[in-house]
Amino acid sequence: MNDELLNLAQMAVDKAMKLGATAADAIVVDGNSTSVSVRQGKIEDVGRSESRDIGLRVFAGHSSAIIAGSVLTAEAIGKLAERALSMAKLAPPDPYSGIADSSQLATKIVDLDLVGEETPSPMKLQEMAFAAEAAALAVPGVTNSNGAGSSASSNYIALAASNGFAQSYRRTGFGLSASVIAGDGTSMERDYDGSSALHFGDLETAEKIGRTAGERAVKRLNPRKLPSQTVPVIFDRRVASSLIGHLTGAINGAAIARGVSFLKDDMGKALFKPGVTIVDDPLRVRGFSSRSFDGEGLPTERRNLIDKGVLTGWVLDLRSARQLSLTPTGSGARGLGSQPGPSTTNVHLEVGTKSPEELMRDIGTGLLVTEFIGSSINSSTGDYSRGATGFWIENGEIRYPVSEITIASNLKTMFASLVPANDLLFKGSVNAPSCLIESMTLAGR
Repeated sequence: MNDELLNLAQMAVDKAMKLGATAADAIVVDGNSTSVSVRQGKIEDVGRSESRDIGLRVFAGHSSAIIAGSVLTAEAIGKLAERALSMAKLAPPDPYSGIADSSQLATKIVDLDLVGEETPSPMKLQEMAFAAEAAALAVPGVTNSNGAGSSASSNYIALAASNGFAQSYRRTGFGLSASVIAGDGTSMERDYDGSSALHFGDLETAEKIGRTAGERAVKRLNPRKLPSQTVPVIFDRRVASSLIGHLTGAINGAAIARGVSFLKDDMGKALFKPGVTIVDDPLRVRGFSSRSFDGEGLPTERRNLIDKGVLTGWVLDLRSARQLSLTPTGSGARGLGSQPGPSTTNVHLEVGTKSPEELMRDIGTGLLVTEFIGSSINSSTGDYSRGATGFWIENGEIRYPVSEITIASNLKTMFASLVPANDLLFKGSVNAPSCLIESMTLAGR
């Protein structure tokens, strides 16, 4: 399969070059996925998708165009190359565009264990979804189901370019989730749980997912409103990763080059406490976004985005690196029909020394946030405001659920006071332990 896809990508590149392109690259993706959703013990949907698509980027000097297609015969690829080159000749020149120099290309491909050996049948996926829902409905206080779902996918990706790069890899993925409702009438609350993994055997059990979803929903019953005040806020690890997402968006090279990031002048400055380190690790074994090379064929490597509190640099693809006169960080990502752009891979906030319970005892009184509702984040100023639900903490312990509140601050201020807990779990591409923000404005009743 990999050789076949590489041949198709190389064919597209060769045809573009023969037509007069100055450079070209192509990505071919062959993917399939199966999903099952159930509710109240009945199947709601069973889906299966299969696709094979190509994205071809063609350069005419510093002008370029990218076009995608799903018919991969030699004739169709030839017409695709003709159209792409015609479009490139009409596009305005971009002095920062272009593929990598051959000396920049990845040469070492690492086995990152991205492919699971076991693939569940549709019947097995169905059984898992039913089991997760049943476990959730069995929790006392749970009154209804929003449904449960399971999925399996496999994707082959091949990338070839006129600079000589030609590599491919495969990635599998599996997921299971459940969402339920507790209470009745006007006193209903919803919550969920889920698990995802590259290897089927790494998924959490259906019983655990369902039970956790049910218990979370019941704990949210009879929430109270709070008066407006300024309090310490603990972000549960389910939502703490959003803080890291705001950071990575702010240090994205494209935003820095446009001058629209609130961190554009902060390279090399201490943004966090000295004990805080945030890592981007594309080479993590079984990582959700692991890869040996980026979307432009450059090698990837583990790097500390924040090293002992200090911002070390930007997330750069080739174009943004050229704009900023810096070295690319192997962070280029691309879709079939879109130009490459900077992107992180497996990002995590390293753990602190205290448990969430110890952080609660330290603050005495404050707010534990478990879910967000909407957001207002100004990426240019860092101003932060989000609707939230969670639990009120008194005397260092959770006392009761709360809802209909908004928390606000500025991301720079939040980063400077952030204290990570020690409960990190790797459940996605961006992961963080629970985090304490020492002071935020809470708007309530």
